[in-house]
Amino acid sequence: MFVSFDPDWPPPYDPPPPPRRRPLRRIDRQQEKRLFQAVAFNIVLLLVAPIGGATLFLAFSRLFG
Repeated sequence: MFVSFDPDWPPPYDPPPPPRRRPLRRIDRQQEKRLFQAVAFNIVLLLVAPIGGATLFLAFSRLFG
């Protein structure tokens, strides 16, 4: 096997420049309000939906069981 000790090979590798990042946009007051409403609605559903699902399951099990 041949090993080349030539200092010019392989040619130097220049890494590509990092991609430019766009500056982050701040949300305005109305968008912040809508986001808060969506989060609050999801939290309420997180607490209420299992109770409603269990109630429907119980109703169907008594209706068809």
